[in-house]
Amino acid sequence: MPDAPMQPAAPNPMNERMFFVIGAPRSGTTLLMRMLHAHPDIYTRPEPHLLTPLAYLGYYQHVAKAPFDPFQSHLSVRQFVDDLPRGEDDYLDALRAYTDTMYGRMLAETGKRYFLDKTPAYALETPFIKRVYPNAQYVVITRHPFAIFSSFAKSFFDNDWEAAHAFNPIIERYVPAIADFVRKHAEQGGCVHVRYEDLVTHPEEACKRICAYADMEYTEAMIAYGEKNLETKGLGDPIGVAKDNKPNTKSIEKWALEVHDNPKRLALLQNMVTLLSDQDLETWGYTRTSLWDALDGVDPKKARAVQRKARAWNRYAVERRLLLVLRRNIHQNWFGRVVRKVRFVADILLRNT
Repeated sequence: MPDAPMQPAAPNPMNERMFFVIGAPRSGTTLLMRMLHAHPDIYTRPEPHLLTPLAYLGYYQHVAKAPFDPFQSHLSVRQFVDDLPRGEDDYLDALRAYTDTMYGRMLAETGKRYFLDKTPAYALETPFIKRVYPNAQYVVITRHPFAIFSSFAKSFFDNDWEAAHAFNPIIERYVPAIADFVRKHAEQGGCVHVRYEDLVTHPEEACKRICAYADMEYTEAMIAYGEKNLETKGLGDPIGVAKDNKPNTKSIEKWALEVHDNPKRLALLQNMVTLLSDQDLETWGYTRTSLWDALDGVDPKKARAVQRKARAWNRYAVERRLLLVLRRNIHQNWFGRVVRKVRFVADILLRNT
């Protein structure tokens, strides 16, 4: 029996209309998204998180904690895909059919050229996303690693650096992943790399580079991003970016004020750096020595003032603080026992509904 003819690839209407901002949490991704959103060719919604779950359906990776046996699913899906006429290519077509529908129908009503997806978690899944959308526009933003972690701890963990690092060692996770993506694709034109420090210091130059890469006309509206409202709600920086109408440099070396004369924080940063390679640091634009340069010019009085600064009491900060308090020792204290009992009763009540 002759072999069946090779089936043609399914159409991928969004392949060249997708625009991804790749970057670690607290690295300036929301700022860059807002600036790009001001361009007439771009429509965006903050952090859709559409692609991340698709990376864990079983063929590429499997979820250890899932309401099914992830190992059986992993084996079964791979066997199924192996028997498709085009194997993995057919599987990717199926994934694109889902995302093309979601992205495409959202974009269709806007009349825009690109749909921009800014979801920081994508930075850890760039090989998968590049398979799904090989011809999309990829703008990678990096920021001083210590500035990222300082902002992460302050924004989500009430400045508890140890708790922040225990929950998510973002520097050790994101720096290698993003550096690898830049090295593989920047020189071939598969992405454009922009440093946060350059974006806020010379925003016009950075925006012109991005526009040239994506074949768009530069517009000054990208600099005055605050004059255009973001029409939709979503995840991302809920406070910082909205305070300003234009990029500014006030946060570039803020991390140095947070760690000056603070042995515990300095030691934590030093431990992080030991796990990073020289090659990855170089890709981000630093050496092991230059990472610490900002500490040389710190004003001790200003540093003490920053570290003594009163806590923020906006709604977002209060919510984060309350969550941290409630989660502390939740698996050992009485509150945790109550929560588990409530969850148990709720599961019974909602079963089969």
